[in-house]
Amino acid sequence: MLEASCHCGAVRVSVDIAPGEVTDCNCSICRRYGTLWAYYSPRKVRITPSQGATDIYMWDDRSLEFHRCKNCGCVTHWAPVDARVDRMGVNARLMELDVLRQARVRRLDGAVTGKYLDE
Repeated sequence: MLEASCHCGAVRVSVDIAPGEVTDCNCSICRRYGTLWAYYSPRKVRITPSQGATDIYMWDDRSLEFHRCKNCGCVTHWAPVDARVDRMGVNARLMELDVLRQARVRRLDGAVTGKYLDE
């Protein structure tokens, strides 16, 4: 079990396996957040506490909820609004440094092409 948390520890994220790769996206929101996204099925991620500890921000087509800790402000994850979507992003920068060192960093041009720049 891999655990990650916001700075104050009020929001904890648990996943079964460490990410093999993380995404550094340059879209208008991700570059401002400074996140590295690890993608998982929502069924494989546990957020503690599950409700009430985060604020939600949505923009553009309002298909994603970006969650941040209400106390310290760290972005913890994004989740799809449509529950049928089987993918969510966990902010891997909340994971321990040794976990991040082992993950391949992929660069996504989310600002223009929507394609990975390292393919």
